[in-house]
Amino acid sequence: QVQLVESGGGLVQAGGSLRLSCAASGRSFSSYTMGWFRQAPGKEREFVATIVWTGGRTYYADFVKGRFTISRDNAKNTVYLQMNSLKPEDTAVYYCALESTRGGIWTTRTEYDYWGQGTQVTVSS
Repeated sequence: QVQLVESGGGLVQAGGSLRLSCAASGRSFSSYTMGWFRQAPGKEREFVATIVWTGGRTYYADFVKGRFTISRDNAKNTVYLQMNSLKPEDTAVYYCALESTRGGIWTTRTEYDYWGQGTQVTVSS
């Protein structure tokens, strides 16, 4: 059974930084993608960033370009989301997700097969 475990959320002031981690375990995949989504209260879950595991190609939502960076550690099967210049509107529960068969750039929820439990990020003004 695949497990995704997120960590690193918390409370930070506007302009600050946080780094989220998501460790994957339970299976090995030959071609896959990992992504980050977020969901604010009363809103739909939205795409934030994604990384193709083989090759490291990345893609970001427009509202995080230049502020967030997604990266991976192959040896640890872990994906990171470095978040800088945080804004109050970045407040949300952040989820990592894994697409396990095709390894492309995917930005919609339905493309992903496995999800973590989420980690809360709160940015105060």
